[in-house]
Amino acid sequence: MLDLTSLGKLIAQRRRALKLTQAGLAQRARVGRVTVDSLENGRTAELGYNKVARILAALSLDLRTVEAAQARPTLDDLLAEVDDDQRLNRRR
Repeated sequence: MLDLTSLGKLIAQRRRALKLTQAGLAQRARVGRVTVDSLENGRTAELGYNKVARILAALSLDLRTVEAAQARPTLDDLLAEVDDDQRLNRRR
């Protein structure tokens, strides 16, 4: 299971790759900049699904579900998946 701290790191990486500031992402996602900062820096214990979904949508990312019986991906696996998605988006 992906925890909020790992998700925050992925969001920060994607935001930087898109050359967005935290304020720019917050504006796109209709959340506060402090929310983005707290998420990216692992300082939030809980964040509602709607906020997470808006942040991910603002970064052209989405959540996917897999059966729990599958091996959990590492952060490196998730970062590689983001890189793959970025390459696919550039080809479009």
